[in-house]
Amino acid sequence: MGSSLSKYLDNPINQNLRQLHPKKDALNCFHYLNLGLGHSISTFSFYSYNMATQEQLKGILVALTTPYTADQKSIDLEALDTHIQRLIAAGVHGLVPGGSTGEFVALSTEERKILVEQCVKSAAGRVPVIAGTGDLSTARAVDLAKHAAEVGAKALMVVPPYYDAVSVPQLRELLREIHEASRLPIVYYNIPSASGLTLQPEQIVALSEVGVMYMKDTSGNAPVLTDLLFTSSYSDRVTTFNGWDTLTFYGLAAGAKGSVWGATNIIPELSMELWEAVAVQGDIKKGRELWTKIFPVCKFLESHNYASAIKTGMELRGWGTGGVRRPFTLLEGGLREELKLILENAGVKTV
Repeated sequence: MGSSLSKYLDNPINQNLRQLHPKKDALNCFHYLNLGLGHSISTFSFYSYNMATQEQLKGILVALTTPYTADQKSIDLEALDTHIQRLIAAGVHGLVPGGSTGEFVALSTEERKILVEQCVKSAAGRVPVIAGTGDLSTARAVDLAKHAAEVGAKALMVVPPYYDAVSVPQLRELLREIHEASRLPIVYYNIPSASGLTLQPEQIVALSEVGVMYMKDTSGNAPVLTDLLFTSSYSDRVTTFNGWDTLTFYGLAAGAKGSVWGATNIIPELSMELWEAVAVQGDIKKGRELWTKIFPVCKFLESHNYASAIKTGMELRGWGTGGVRRPFTLLEGGLREELKLILENAGVKTV
């Protein structure tokens, strides 16, 4: 018995990928040792965790896409590894697999584990992996969180249950269970449009009591984002990342520690130029110049099925994605041509 990734690769269909994952690599050795020593290693890794000593998350964290094989029956691990190497070479600061951009609702629990394991392996310690572990079921969310901690993720991104909104006490209990099971810091995924749960800034920062250190703000609410960034009693407790594409420039200029950004899958170079200009150099003039190129891309992505638009943009750059899982499809016809023109106007080469 080995890791989820090992079991996946033991399937004859996936033997061609075994060369990427030799059985005695560090990741799988952890699992073999853990089996031999009971739970001592995992217990140590979970409960000796001290969040105060951990390196703080910052910068451009990519809301990662999930590539599929041609038949869409499996995650394409080779394509995923290639994309991760491309992003790291561009200078991104972290990877966030298993979120909305990564089509987590279309993945099985086993696939979500495989996805996180591969990201940790491909990142190889160069950038942190923040694993998306939100789920409708507390038991599955806890299982995913424990697994992410075991394989080396540095933090968790947790979206509240969607379809039916939870109450604030229910949310706090969910986050508490996830944090206690994993001992990893939590990035609270604030997306009221999907969760049906709108929290006030005071309620958001109070989540720090149950393991939340960060927030991805995908509310699209600029005043709330401003409050969280400029009110020290808030920002001292929870670090806010922008998560709404068309507010990226504003968020960085206003002092956000970074952005969890799906567009970076398509435009990693421009994303990093914007970060360097605005967040590092404080060069707002250059940032505006870059934003005139980037904003039309972001506006287009937010106007369509997001994962479909992101993957269409990647395909236009010649980067295979395997498409989006049915019932959704890549953009076609006039929409594809419109995105192609927007990218070319931004100086991005397309195929």
